[in-house]
Amino acid sequence: MWVAVFFPNSVLMNKDRKIYGVDISKSVLDIYNPEQGHFQLKNDEPGFKQLLKKLPKTAQVVMEATGYYHYRLAQFLHKNGVLVSVINPLSVKRFIQMKLAKVKTDKSDSRSICEYGTVNEVPLYSALTDVQSECLQLFRLLDSYVKKSTATKNKLHGEEVLGIPSRTVYRSLRRDLKHLKNEIAILEERLLELVKRDQQAQLTLLQTIPGIGLKTALFLIVVTDGFKKFESAKQLCSYVGITPTIRESGSSVRGRSRISKVGNRKLRNLVFLAALSAYKYNRACKALFDRIVAKGKSKKLALIAVANKLLKQAFAIAKSGLPYNEDFVSKLA
Repeated sequence: MWVAVFFPNSVLMNKDRKIYGVDISKSVLDIYNPEQGHFQLKNDEPGFKQLLKKLPKTAQVVMEATGYYHYRLAQFLHKNGVLVSVINPLSVKRFIQMKLAKVKTDKSDSRSICEYGTVNEVPLYSALTDVQSECLQLFRLLDSYVKKSTATKNKLHGEEVLGIPSRTVYRSLRRDLKHLKNEIAILEERLLELVKRDQQAQLTLLQTIPGIGLKTALFLIVVTDGFKKFESAKQLCSYVGITPTIRESGSSVRGRSRISKVGNRKLRNLVFLAALSAYKYNRACKALFDRIVAKGKSKKLALIAVANKLLKQAFAIAKSGLPYNEDFVSKLA
C-alpha cells in the first residue's frame, strides 16, 4: 500500500485554510466542514466534480490513506489545484481515542479528520507521476499473484499428500501455477523497464550493497521516489516499520521491545528477507548481528537490527551516489 511521506517544508500553516475532513469508503465520501456541516457524495468522478464545486479557494482537504480508495480523489483534487493532505489512519485513530469518543460512524469520522487537520500541521500531498503510479500498480498486482502462486503450490502439495490425487484437479492446478508464473514474469519485466528508464544509476548502486537484490532495490526506489521523499535514514526506517517500540512502566511492566510495524508491510517483508542474506555477507551487518547475539539477545532481534542497518546503508548509498564501500557506509549508517 502507498503512503506518502514528505519534507517538513511541505507542511502548511493551516490557520488561514478552511479544512475539509473526508472519510472515504468504497462507494461514498463523507465530508465535514464546520461552515458547511456534513454532506455525502459518491466516490466516483462525478462526485469528485461536485466536491470541487463546493470547495472555496482557501480549502484544504484532509483524508486518511485508504489504499485504492483515497488515491483517485487525492490525485483528482491535486490536479485541479486543491491543497490535499493524506494522513496515517493510525494518527486519526489515536486522536479519536484521546477524545474518548463513544460514537464511531463515517459521519463522526469525517468530523474527527477535519478536527485533526485543524489542530495539527498536516503535510501536503504530492501527486504521483505516471511512472510511479504504474510501478505501484504493478507491485500491488505482483504481490497478489505471488500470494496466489504460493496458495496454489500449497494446494498441489496437499493433493499429493492424499496419495491418489485427481488427475483433473492436479492438471488444473499445474496449469493455474504455470499461468501465474508467466504473468509474474511479464509484470516484473515491465517494472524493471520503467525503473531502468528513470533510475538506472540508483538501481545499479543499491545492488552493490551485499544483501540487497534486484527486487528489494526496485521496490525501495519506487516507494521512496528515488529516496527523495525522506530527509533521513531514520524517517525511512520509521516508514518501513522496523523501528523498535519499548514497553516499560514503573517497576512492574517490562514488555519486550518490538518493531512498530506501522509502515509499508510489503517493503518491510522484503527488507527482512534481505537481512537473512546481509547478516552472512555484509561485513557491517554481520558484525552487528554477532554483537547482538553475543549479548544473549535472540536471533530474530538481531535480524531486525540488521534490517534497520541495511536500510541505513541503502539511504547512504542513494544520497551519496557512490557504490557500496564498507568504510564509507559504516561512517554514515
